[in-house]
Amino acid sequence: MSIAMIGPEAEEKLDWIALTDAIEAGHALPRAEIGDTFLYRGKDTLLSRAAWIDGLGSLVKTATIHPGNPARGKPMVNGGVNLYDDETGELSAIVDFHLVTKWKTAGDSLLAARKLARKDSETILIVGAGTVGRSLREAYGALFPKASFIVWNRSPEPAAQLAEHYGHTTPMTDLRAAVAEADIVTCATMTDRPLIEGAWLKPGQHLDLIGAYRPDMREADDEVLERARIFLDSRDTVLGHIGELKIPLEQGVVSETDVVADYYDLPGGDFARQGEDEITLFKNGGGAHLDLMVARYILNAVQGG
Repeated sequence: MSIAMIGPEAEEKLDWIALTDAIEAGHALPRAEIGDTFLYRGKDTLLSRAAWIDGLGSLVKTATIHPGNPARGKPMVNGGVNLYDDETGELSAIVDFHLVTKWKTAGDSLLAARKLARKDSETILIVGAGTVGRSLREAYGALFPKASFIVWNRSPEPAAQLAEHYGHTTPMTDLRAAVAEADIVTCATMTDRPLIEGAWLKPGQHLDLIGAYRPDMREADDEVLERARIFLDSRDTVLGHIGELKIPLEQGVVSETDVVADYYDLPGGDFARQGEDEITLFKNGGGAHLDLMVARYILNAVQGG
């Protein structure tokens, strides 16, 4: 069995909408088995995330996080992705870590937008102008090709650079005003304190929260959760793990019954907007099962399958 070596050049064969189809199809298969392990050396971290889905195969994605790397001129986060055959367990592919991460993170949110955002959304706000923010500009641009984009970043210069690179994108310095303009708000920041306030939201908006990944991190305040219908990619990877839901759950602001659906509810039709005026909230929590679905999509796209 030959082992495919897939690098960043494979990106030219990928399509954002086809990717969301693949993620949706993956959730129609048996529920994934997932497991994470962490090793630490001072401030450095070795994180391995594993998933197995019957009919799709298995995957181990290992990430190394070395906070001192930027001073060395190297990326802080690196890693590797191994994809295994479902039937034989043989190694099917070694896939570029950054390629999988980019397409998994933005594709995860894009599927939610396909299901929850209003089809007539005209203005999309990106909060956070880092690497993920750039991926979101590409992904949302594929789903809403006629939309105008605005971008806010705590430091204005990265927002201006993103806007200049992609065109049809306007930087803004007033976050509240930017939220007021947007039909879709997608957040990818490293904040641990809420940036988005529920009082700013307007009927019909879709809010996509990506950045918070630790138990102490949040991008939206309590009022956001109280005003919105709440959707997740996975109850298993968000509830009890990520501050965006963990903190308000512990404080009694919301309960688990306030979560309308996650992606495993897609086949039943519950993962959907009910009315034009409702506010929808999606929490992108990630997980190795999504890495597996995306890596398999990438391999199929490269091999013409």
